Amino acid sequence: AGLWTVFTLGGVGSKPTPQLEQCSPLANQSLLLLLVLANLTDAPDTPNPYRQAIMSFKNTQDNTAFSSSNPHAFQINFNSLYTALCEQQKSDQATLLLYMLLHQNGNVRTYVLARTDIENLV
Repeated sequence: AGLWTVFTLGGVGSKPTPQLEQCSPLANQSLLLLLVLANLTDAPDTPNPYRQAIMSFKNTQDNTAFSSSNPHAFQINFNSLYTALCEQQKSDQATLLLYMLLHQNGNVRTYVLARTDIENLV
């Protein structure tokens, strides 16, 4: 539930107005925390679990079986994620999250490239 709050964002901009900041300060702070955690350097003996989770989550609407071999794997509705990211592209944080997802998660990249309404994102 906490991660979903990060993805739905609720109207935060890169330079938030006081009104927008009051609407969703938890979402804004959660997104910033997720970005920091996902970009921490890997330890020599253990990889970053937040980065592994970002790189491996799958679509809930995917027909293939969900493999739980990765302890950090989870599923999320990509349609809702895509809609939330399209609505929040005025935010630097949301744009950075989109960039990370497109470059590090092949499932998200495949989903976005298959969309027919990609102009909403661009």
